[in-house]
Amino acid sequence: MTFTGFMTITLYILNIIFALVVIFFSRKSASSTWAWLFVLFFLPIVGFILYLLIGRNLQTKHFVRWMTVNQEETAEIFREQQTLLHEGRFAFPNAISKKHAALIQMNVDYNHALLSSKNDVKILTEGKEKFKSVIEDIERAQHHIHIQYYIYKMDDVGRSIYNALVKKAREGVEVKMIYDDLGSRKLQKKHLKELIDAGGQVEAFFSSYFTLLNPRINFRNHRKLVIIDGQIGYIGGFNVGNEYACLDENFGYWRDTHLRIEGNSVYSMQAHFLFDWHQARSDAFNSDEEKYFPSFEIEPVIPVQIVSSGPDTDTESIKNSYIRMILSAKKYVYIQSPYFVPDEPFLHAIQIAASSGVDVRIMTPAKTDHPFVFGANSAYGGDLLSYGGRVFRYEKGFLHSKMMVVDDELAMIGTANIDVRSFSLNFEINAIVFEEAIAIQCRELFELDQQESFEMTEERYAQRSNWTKIREAVSRLLSPIL
Repeated sequence: MTFTGFMTITLYILNIIFALVVIFFSRKSASSTWAWLFVLFFLPIVGFILYLLIGRNLQTKHFVRWMTVNQEETAEIFREQQTLLHEGRFAFPNAISKKHAALIQMNVDYNHALLSSKNDVKILTEGKEKFKSVIEDIERAQHHIHIQYYIYKMDDVGRSIYNALVKKAREGVEVKMIYDDLGSRKLQKKHLKELIDAGGQVEAFFSSYFTLLNPRINFRNHRKLVIIDGQIGYIGGFNVGNEYACLDENFGYWRDTHLRIEGNSVYSMQAHFLFDWHQARSDAFNSDEEKYFPSFEIEPVIPVQIVSSGPDTDTESIKNSYIRMILSAKKYVYIQSPYFVPDEPFLHAIQIAASSGVDVRIMTPAKTDHPFVFGANSAYGGDLLSYGGRVFRYEKGFLHSKMMVVDDELAMIGTANIDVRSFSLNFEINAIVFEEAIAIQCRELFELDQQESFEMTEERYAQRSNWTKIREAVSRLLSPIL
């Protein structure tokens, strides 16, 4: 037997072994299992390599546990809120939060997501406005600046924020920065030398000398957070780069949604930043970090719950929150996401809502940056049409907003797309706002965007090309691993 023949047989045997591992040993959903079997058997060598890189579950030994931090005061607040919710004695800050007590309790129990009441919330939809606001808050920082992005580009926008960080570091303000090693793959610590020399600290999340061969490449930190002095926080869809400020002709107009929050919900954002910081550094929490949770009071009463998800937990809390919100709707559910590749529980939830007379509307971009994602968007959007839902394709530019609004009562904005990757593989973070004025503003934003979109009716969907139908079929099979 030739060496080539021997290697071919060996690879096929390994391929079969890996297929058996997928079936019997890996803790994957049935849909994900079938998707990987499809890849392994139809692409035996390529599929084998892909599974090694992106198919395996992340072992718990890789995680720094938040429970190790010695924050007794925070733990006491959590236990008190949990007890009061279970006993029906919790003093809800407004009628909407009381109405949605079950959603709040679910996230307290399974995500340790405290409901905070004293918050002022501002919605930001334009990149230039968002970055201007971030820089102004950075310039006013007195104690610390914590900044975290999936994508950080050292272009005009990135440089303007970076210069502000360097200036504050030289003034003695603590600066900590996290960027994702894959999302910001062109960014290296040598590009941040000026900040480091000024006293700033920088870490890449799940870094590797060989980015594309990183065994943790499938588990990315997709969170976008900026925290100023433990009192002001930014959370949402904008990364850092010229395209997010509509300064890149290749991307054109960029439509996104972000929140600026001032209030005690920033404590939860801070906690997640510190979790990721110590995860990136592979070190432990320390008691000195209580300084990042200052006591302060503000007047506005807007209840906010910060919900996270990631491969470090068994509960898909962001997805479960989406589903709970959908099934609570009586009037409408409006959803914006650049990627609409839902799993079966999410898809069933919106189908149930639509078939029950709820006005369900989904908005995705008319053009996406991934052919299989476009096929999946089309396929799952088409499924909703037959249940009475409505599907819109945003045409003004690229829609990157991750927003859901329900009944002029609830709005959820954050980093998580409507896809399996955001539900279970990426580290994500969303904010749920329980306030009528904010929900109405989100609905009005959706309605404005609808004017810049075309509606995918059942008639129009039926006229799609055969090539689109083929892409839909393949995309549906691969959707659990997209």
